[in-house]
Amino acid sequence: MLVYSMSVSVDGYIADRRGEFAWTAPTEELFGFHLARTRELGGFLCGRRLYEAMLVWETDPSMRVDELRSAFADVWSALPKVVFSRTLNSVEGNARLAGGSLREEASAIAGSTDQDVGIGGATLAAEAIELGLVDDLRLFRYPIIVGGGIPHLPPVAEDIRLNLVESRTFNDEVVYERYERTGRKTA
Repeated sequence: MLVYSMSVSVDGYIADRRGEFAWTAPTEELFGFHLARTRELGGFLCGRRLYEAMLVWETDPSMRVDELRSAFADVWSALPKVVFSRTLNSVEGNARLAGGSLREEASAIAGSTDQDVGIGGATLAAEAIELGLVDDLRLFRYPIIVGGGIPHLPPVAEDIRLNLVESRTFNDEVVYERYERTGRKTA
């Protein structure tokens, strides 16, 4: 199953008009939840910006400030990643540059694991949604309206029906919503 999971404002943006997303900093409870979900993945497809933002978890020892963050760094470092970029010539950590199309790479990584595969980066995920590859949408809805920026979801030519299969509120603030495409089995 291909899973798109992102933090999002109430008005549907993953970053504000300035490209900032500091408002998505997770609480300890939410960080632990992210760690548990990341442990369930067998691979990850990401765009260049997300790859660069997350690379610190593999390369910067200062990220290991406590047991929870050390555990996340271990899990993220072990996770095989495929990076889609038109500008990078090489990548670091447990990653490789994509050599094929998104459809080909998604199929290859899904075939290499019996676990779910994550996808991140709004542009890359938008392409995967348009191709009908995303099975599972996971939103962490933050109580903020940013009024513009990088949209979480692309415009679509046809409706995509979803089933709400899970929801939860963290610290009486962030609402987690998990949706699956209609007609697909829940995990």
